[in-house]
Formats: sequence, C-alpha cells, structure tokens
Amino acid sequence: FIPATGDENKCTIEYEPAFPVDGIYKLLVQAKDKSQNSSGDIEYEIEFEVINASKITNVMNYPNPFTTRTQFVFTLTGSVIPDYFKIQILTASGRIVREITRAELGDLRIGRNITDYYWDGRDQFGDRLAAGVYFYTVTTKINGENIDRRESGADEYINKEFGKMYLLSY
Repeated sequence: FIPATGDENKCTIEYEPAFPVDGIYKLLVQAKDKSQNSSGDIEYEIEFEVINASKITNVMNYPNPFTTRTQFVFTLTGSVIPDYFKIQILTASGRIVREITRAELGDLRIGRNITDYYWDGRDQFGDRLAAGVYFYTVTTKINGENIDRRESGADEYINKEFGKMYLLSY
C-alpha cells in the first residue's frame, strides 16, 4: 500500500499474486479510508485470463491500410518477455525490404501490446516504398526456442504465417 500524496489524493496498492493454474479470474476491489468512508457503492471489477505458457497471438498491423505509418498489435502470455523478436516486411515477390528488430519495437509486456514503433513504409535504406500490398512474417524466441502461436480472432487474417498490409500513396 502506497498512501495518497499531493493534490490528486490517490493511493496505490501493489498486489502480485501467483496463478499456477490457467484460467479466467476476477478481481474485485472495494476500499475504505481510515474514517470508514467507502471508495464507492460499487466494487471495481475486472476479469482476466491467465495463460502460464509463453505464447503469442498473430501480429497485426494497425491501421491497415495505411499511408504514413502503422504499428503492430499482439498479445503475449506466460511470464517471460521474448528476447528475440523480428518482423520481416516483404514485397509480393518475396524480397525482404525491411526488418524490424526487438530493440526497435520498444517496451513489450505480458498481455496486450501495441508497439511504440511505427513503420513508416520505408525500406532498410530509408527510401519510401511504392504503394501496394506488402507481406510480413514474425519470429519470436525465448532462449533460442520459438514461441508457440496462440489462437485469436486475428487468425483469419494470417495465411501460412504471413500477414498482409496495404501501403497507400499519400
């Protein structure tokens, strides 16, 4: 418990439970101050799923189509952040035009991720690519081992581990 300070009068509770069993859990929070004043009439309630195995959903780019920039969205499960994460962007003929590394993506966390990194439609040399369809593939590893894919609603947009993105002219 970290007591409230300053004008905002907000306190913080840090709770780090262990969830050895996969499943859906619910957290309910109701608080009272020292004078027994309730934090509200209704508890704060959040439901979340715990998956202990390290997995990744298919990576999607958003927005898609895009003109000036797009970022990547995915979910990680488990308790370890991948130490290797590479997105390769390819032309329709299969030529790699850009590789995005783990270091470029920014901070990653267990749960839903929207990368800090925005791809601007430029190749490895900084040249703007032509408008059209591009493909991407993602490789993720922890200690040299590939991470398994986790099923999600995005699966229908990935074909044989390749995503498709549309770069429009601006």
